[in-house]
Amino acid sequence: MAGGHVATVYIPVLMRDLTGGREQVNVTGRTVAQVIDALDAAYPGAKARLCDGDQLARSLAVSVDGVITRLRLYAPVQADSVLCFLPMIEGG
Repeated sequence: MAGGHVATVYIPVLMRDLTGGREQVNVTGRTVAQVIDALDAAYPGAKARLCDGDQLARSLAVSVDGVITRLRLYAPVQADSVLCFLPMIEGG
């Protein structure tokens, strides 16, 4: 993407088999959805593990720059943003 719009994505342990063991990767995107698409292009199978169809998997939350976003796939991503995919914690 033009302008060096690159985000850092921390890879969950259970997905590191896709990234050759890498804990973090850099991909382009202006929304969480675009970042996931770029991640899947670089590491096939990533989108299938993060999404259910065209939605972020219900079992996951996404953090952009340290803040859990309710916008999920539509959350904006800035140049140099840091994304983390986290398991949702169910209350009891």
